[in-house]
Amino acid sequence: MSWSPIRRIRDFMDGEAAGGLVLMAAAAAALVIANSPWSDAYFAALAAYLGPLSVLHWINDGLMAVFFLLVGLEIKREVLNGELATARNRVLPGVAAVGGMLVPALIYAGFNLHDAAALKGWAVPTATDIAFALGVLSLLGNRVPVSLKVFLTALAIIDDLGAVIIIALFYTGGLSPAWLAAALGTLVLLGALNRFGVARLWPYLALGVLLWVLVLRSGVHATLAGVALALLIPLRQSGAGTAALASEHSPLLRLEHALHRMVPFLIIPIFGFANAGLSFAGLSPAALVEPLTLGVAGGLLVGKVIGVFGFSALAIRCGVATLPHGARWIQLFGVALLCGIGFTMSLFIGLLAFADAPLLQSEVKVGILCGSFLAGLSGWAVLRWASPGR
Repeated sequence: MSWSPIRRIRDFMDGEAAGGLVLMAAAAAALVIANSPWSDAYFAALAAYLGPLSVLHWINDGLMAVFFLLVGLEIKREVLNGELATARNRVLPGVAAVGGMLVPALIYAGFNLHDAAALKGWAVPTATDIAFALGVLSLLGNRVPVSLKVFLTALAIIDDLGAVIIIALFYTGGLSPAWLAAALGTLVLLGALNRFGVARLWPYLALGVLLWVLVLRSGVHATLAGVALALLIPLRQSGAGTAALASEHSPLLRLEHALHRMVPFLIIPIFGFANAGLSFAGLSPAALVEPLTLGVAGGLLVGKVIGVFGFSALAIRCGVATLPHGARWIQLFGVALLCGIGFTMSLFIGLLAFADAPLLQSEVKVGILCGSFLAGLSGWAVLRWASPGR
């Protein structure tokens, strides 16, 4: 009986909704504190320096590199040995992900064409927060077919890959050739470890830390070091034949297992707590109708639906993909609404786009919070209404 609280905690952490609920709590706490008598202490603590970087930079450049490491591991596993391993399985989530990035970006650009500074944030509404979206989906239990959960997961993974590419191409500062060359040399060493079948994780992780430092100094955003490291960690276990499938003993799966609780229950909530703190003291109600705010919120709430559902419907009608097994069109529409929850990655891209513009960062946060909240609530309501008897 004395162990029942521990069991309950473990059961909660194993649930699909857990990561999203913890992130919601962290974001809510940040909003409350940022608008309380402790707001000065909150912002001062984030601005305080620990060595060469501020606390906020350690979180956004350091801890988030671990998040991107897990994203990279999931992408590699799904492409080589998972839901995205075959071309047929990649078609529908791939088409939906492309639509879900393209249309929100166009909607954002439509609101901000007149403002070159604001236009830098065109990629903010292109991202989907998998933790939030799956958390809302899991609250509906068996009312939603498993095939739609698989579809949403695959879509979010492709979406994350798109976000990584966008960050690498459009949000990288001035490059230092010397540091970049050193980073490329480290990648060669990581590739050699993979090529010679090294199964121990510590050499990869040690070189990964070095890679992070070099990438940070090179001008490329440091979090991309996490993705690069993930792609060079072997999926197949040491000594297995080239045709052998990966097992739970493979380096990639062992590292993914080690991170699968730390990232959603520690790193992402810390990121949310550090970056969702929006003080309303300097904002007027007019911030709700600023073009930047409307572009972000409209891109998430309207653009994602048009892009994900519209492109999916087109692919299905053209015969290149099929509706997920057991799902109805209205349920696919509800999932498309959930794709408008863009909290974590949208915040991250917004911080990169407007690193030196606090007011624009605030407008981005308002747009993300409003758009994500409305998208999540609408998606939940549509899916709840669509299958009341399941």
